Parts: sequence; C-alpha cells; structure tokens
Amino acid sequence: MTHPNAASRPVQAVVLAGGQGSRLRPYTDDRPKPMVEIPGTGTPIIGHQLSWLAEEGVTDAVVSCGHLAEVLQEWLESADLPLRVTTVVEKEPLGRGGGLKYAARHLPHPDRPWYATNGDIWTRFSLRDMADFHTERDAVATLALARPRIPWGAVETNGFGHITDFVEAPPVAFDINAGLYVFSPGFTELLPDLGDHERTTFPRLARERKLAGYPIPQGAYWRAIDTAKDLTEAAKELAALNR
Repeated sequence: MTHPNAASRPVQAVVLAGGQGSRLRPYTDDRPKPMVEIPGTGTPIIGHQLSWLAEEGVTDAVVSCGHLAEVLQEWLESADLPLRVTTVVEKEPLGRGGGLKYAARHLPHPDRPWYATNGDIWTRFSLRDMADFHTERDAVATLALARPRIPWGAVETNGFGHITDFVEAPPVAFDINAGLYVFSPGFTELLPDLGDHERTTFPRLARERKLAGYPIPQGAYWRAIDTAKDLTEAAKELAALNR
C-alpha cells in the first residue's frame, strides 16, 4: 500500500560540498573536504552521502563545489553513481544562503520539494520519515536535529555536592542543526542572493511558524566530519555497525 505522503517526498537534493576543511589538514591539502575517505571504506564522504540519498528515493543531485572543485568533479565523473549528478561552481562567493539558492536553481524539478545536506555529514536515518514530518506540519523548511555527544566524560552530583555517577561522553543538553534539510518548492525564492540564510530566511520562517525541526531518531547514526579524530571515530563506529 502506498503511503499517503509518498507523492510529496523529494526525489532531488543539493549537496553543499565547497568547504575547505582546514581542520582536516593534511587530508584536505589536495582535495575538498567531501572527498576525504572514511578509513577502511575506500570511499569519500560524498560517495557515502550520494549512496544514502539514492537509497532514500533521490534520483537527481546537484553538488555545489568550491575549494579544489576539479578534484571533486573528476571523481564524480568517473564514479559509478546510483543517481544523476550535476555539479555547479560559484564564480564568486555567494555566502551560504546565496550558494544554496544558486545550486537549487539547477535542480531538475523546480516545482517539487528538495533535500539539502552539508558535504561533511555522514548519517543514516529515514529521509522519507523526515519528508513526511515536513509535509504533516505544513512547513516551508525542516531541519534535522541531532544531539551529539560531548568528547569528555561528565560528572553527576546531588544537591549536597556529592558525586553520584560518571557518564562517559554524554549527549549534549540541546539539539543542534544536523546539516540536513527538507525544503518546499517556494523556499528557493526566499533565500538571499548573497549572504547567510540562517540569519535571514530561517528566522523569518520561524516567526511565521513555517520552520520545523525533525529530531533524528535515537539510535540512528549521525556524525559531522570536522577533524581527523572524527574520521577515526567514524571508522570505528562503522566497524561496530557492520559486526
């Protein structure tokens, strides 16, 4: 039986893959951040992303390139990908919102909703469920929300100041923007031509109650690859998931 929201689920996505990844040096000395390989997989971050998007029903992706764009474009052209990919390169810096708008204008179906993801996110959860959440709330934009773990152990105390427990790498107290989105068709025109949408478009939609937040389900995998330690941890977590 077909889900009632199936027709409104996106089949197209934008991947923002222009970051320099200075915190990932020396891995990013000769390649953009999304081209860094997850140890033990032989596949760059963006390869994992595109495979996941295809598994979630995406047939077309626009990859927005920037730093060392030619390295990413060459890999995309030679890789055996499970979906159609178009690349775009900003001729001048447009900011996060402007870059997103520029890339979105190259999507094949401007009258249909779309996903977007930052190029340094490695995750696995149901985008279809997130799209249904977006539709059911009549949102213009929906952000995936993650609750990452802090890299240190924490100490619990009681009201008298006695230590009651030690908690290894607990989750943070607040949800954060996970770098994954569902956008309705009209969202593109709300983006600035130049500048940051998180300071303009998102606050406006929040005031209008048109911005939704989808908590990534507990137990689902999510990690932003920012540092060499993140690469090592991602490889360990992948090995554990595949046991």
